[in-house]
Amino acid sequence: MAGHSKWANIQHRKGRQDAKRGKVFTKLIKEITVAARMGGGDISANPRLRLAIDKAKGESMPKDNIENAIKRGTGQLEGVTYEEARYEGYGIAGAAVIVDCLTDNKTRTVADVRHAFSKYGGNMGTDGCVAFQFKHCGQLMFAPGTNEDALMEAALEAGAEDVVTNDDGSIEVITGPWEFTAVKETLEKAGFTAEFGEVSMKAQNETELSGDDAVRMQKLLDALESLDDVQEVYTSAVLDE
Repeated sequence: MAGHSKWANIQHRKGRQDAKRGKVFTKLIKEITVAARMGGGDISANPRLRLAIDKAKGESMPKDNIENAIKRGTGQLEGVTYEEARYEGYGIAGAAVIVDCLTDNKTRTVADVRHAFSKYGGNMGTDGCVAFQFKHCGQLMFAPGTNEDALMEAALEAGAEDVVTNDDGSIEVITGPWEFTAVKETLEKAGFTAEFGEVSMKAQNETELSGDDAVRMQKLLDALESLDDVQEVYTSAVLDE
């Protein structure tokens, strides 16, 4: 058993992501382009690209947009060349924060990220200062009331790494990052559809924040997520509503 309000926090985060859907296509196109550039345009040989395309399809991105992003990545179409950049730091009460970016100008991006940290009460740290506190993995979240024994059996047979039941009754299935899609599809065939799923950097230890601290932390996260070059923001903070 683990986590005190995991289900509420996941639902809250999903709601905030849905509200920012206007930027989703831009981020997904960047990710598809970079994945194709780094690993080629064949999804059977490029798990990162397959994951990006699956996510794009989940957001109802038109097929032409996906194909053009792949072509830009493989050099069949001209386009901007994006580089990966990861920045790490600390939020309110020392909560760990990782900011993953795709950018065509690292000088601009690092300045924007540093400014957001300092303006909203955080501190940007050095490379590696908090990354060791996170695990790169797939997470599938199932609602309270899901048959725990049946889900655990199906998940482990599907190749999941772990199954965690939280205090609130929600159940998390943890997968390897590149096994996420296969496990998700296998579980759906077995009758288990996750309410929320993503490949993420999962905090190994959480920092619970409430009241003013939670409000301040949310402002910092919002400021970072609103930056054009930012793809994902991960944090150890768990915010009480």
